[in-house]
Amino acid sequence: MKIIWFALAGYLLPFHLYAEDRTVAARIANVRMSAGEVTRLHLRPEFESTIHLPEDVTSVVLGDPGSFKAEHNEGEPRFVYVKPITTSPTQSNLLITTKSGSHVSLELISDGTSAENGPVDFLIEYSGSRSLFLPTQPAASSAKLRDSLPSHASSQERPSETTSTSALEDEFRKQSHLSAPSWTKWDEQRVQTSVGTIEQRGNEMAVSYSILNASAEPVEIVPPQIQMTGLKPAKKKQKKGKGIISDQLEIRDFKLSATRMEPGARVDGVVEFDRPNFKQSTEKLFLQIAQADQVDRPILIRLPFTAPVSSEGR
Repeated sequence: MKIIWFALAGYLLPFHLYAEDRTVAARIANVRMSAGEVTRLHLRPEFESTIHLPEDVTSVVLGDPGSFKAEHNEGEPRFVYVKPITTSPTQSNLLITTKSGSHVSLELISDGTSAENGPVDFLIEYSGSRSLFLPTQPAASSAKLRDSLPSHASSQERPSETTSTSALEDEFRKQSHLSAPSWTKWDEQRVQTSVGTIEQRGNEMAVSYSILNASAEPVEIVPPQIQMTGLKPAKKKQKKGKGIISDQLEIRDFKLSATRMEPGARVDGVVEFDRPNFKQSTEKLFLQIAQADQVDRPILIRLPFTAPVSSEGR
């Protein structure tokens, strides 16, 4: 009996050592959101990876639902969970849209269960897109992902990451330090608005603004939008009644001090966006601000198509 036991142990021991050797190179990445960049996400069967966005996710589109699974729920509005559902090597793509209209594109790569000691990206931590007034760096690829520390490591043991103050933060600070902005009243609106500086670099623009709750009730506002509105040319046979066309421009980044405003309270914000190269004479550019309880009646603040003060020399 002892001979059979030792023989069985000798047969199973190599499998045990082989299993222990198949360690997973777990990694965590800090990626800055940037339009036009694709982030590689290395996955592995039986492991689930997390994508954390700096703002709420509104939609998730998966290229190959038969090979990967992507989950998102309203209870965790800034998280998306992804994992392969096939053991074979496969690739696909994932497109995530956030509340401000920003798009995050990822390339999903799974080497299957046959890959040994392959990397697995456990967490992709996105931060806001880099300000247009600073050189934009490409999004980190899988080769730049840093190895994660053990779960028991303290915060003091983790490497410190220093980031320079962006121009968006500078513009926000300037706007918030204005003691007495010039307020504009709007008919049938509980809030008043004030536009600060308008900066431009190429076709990228940044607008700072403030909102004042002039009512006796709390007010909640939604993230800003940029709108291009114009008149649709009428047909020759049509005598009158030209239609109005309106397009929402993609926002690169924004900062808002708060969304809930108590009576008499003030919030400050900055929004960065890509302006079109040109426009028709009938088209106008607007900063759109709306209250959460009446988004169908937004405030439209007219913006110049070309900033009055250029920041090209900065």
